[in-house]
Amino acid sequence: MASCSHWWHAPVYFIASAVLAFIAISTAMNSPSNNATIPTRPTSNYLSLNASRTLRESGFNIMATLLLVSPEMFFLSPNTTIFAIKDSSLANTSLPPWFLKNLLQYHTSPLKLSMEDVFKKPQGSCFPTLVDQKKLAVTKIDAKERLAEINHVLVSHPDMVLERRIAIHGVLAPFSSLWSKDVYFGWESIQAPICDANSSLVSDANGPRIILEWTRIIHLLSSHRFVSFAIGLNSVLDRILADHKNLSSVTIFAPPELEFVASSSPMLEKIVRLHILPQRATYIELAALPDKQRLRTLLPDEDLEITKGAGVTQGLTINGVEIVAPEIFSSKEFIVHGITQAFKIAKFPNASR
Repeated sequence: MASCSHWWHAPVYFIASAVLAFIAISTAMNSPSNNATIPTRPTSNYLSLNASRTLRESGFNIMATLLLVSPEMFFLSPNTTIFAIKDSSLANTSLPPWFLKNLLQYHTSPLKLSMEDVFKKPQGSCFPTLVDQKKLAVTKIDAKERLAEINHVLVSHPDMVLERRIAIHGVLAPFSSLWSKDVYFGWESIQAPICDANSSLVSDANGPRIILEWTRIIHLLSSHRFVSFAIGLNSVLDRILADHKNLSSVTIFAPPELEFVASSSPMLEKIVRLHILPQRATYIELAALPDKQRLRTLLPDEDLEITKGAGVTQGLTINGVEIVAPEIFSSKEFIVHGITQAFKIAKFPNASR
């Protein structure tokens, strides 16, 4: 029976090996040259070993193994806070390694935050992670009961490790959904709260259902040959929701191709906003509107217009562009219509075909 005494090591090391293999391959592919020197971290092996031992003693075996074998995945800044995930949450080996890496780095902040530091933060405040533009939010603070929740997840093991520049806490569950449909595309791997420029919570990824609706729409567009528009929408969605905090219903006109999608330029955001109305409008409701009726969009001072008349021979057109796939998605808050091409911005006539 001695051979079975460490049965749990198999899934732990399998998951850790898969993540580390992905990281090793990615690092090699992204390395500028084989002779490039990798900067050394001031974090000592002693700290990693100590932290790993503490995590293992508390039952966080997968995190302990990854921290010991690949500390550079976590320690990318002088100060670090890690929110350790339980083994039971990471045991789903069907999750792709790239997502596991993103998930672990989403649970790591380039700030050193003890629980006392967390208690001092106002409820609804946000702080950065190692995943670009994805933040964590303090969603509940009870200093009297010594309880705190991050992204609605309880910090169950506070201050497991407290060093001069490092803090590690255990949490009851991951901060982002592990549903396979939510991680199907690499660019939509983490569901994070929306925070404004002042690091204050604007919209809660785990709260209002409308955030999940946006995620479903992005996935739907990607599977219906509107990939470039889906990518563009995904890249600017945080800024749109930060500017429109009370946006509760929308109409989206989705073109099959979208220019400027490869960049995060202001032009891309303008074009995406032009394709969104701050109200839900069915195909029948749009068709019932008179010719030249203007439709307010999320782009200030840029409206769309119902176009009818002798020159239009088929279907319903907006700004001269035909709706060829009406209501490809419809819910209580959202509706999506497929159009033949992207709308042009009047002030930038060469921005879109």
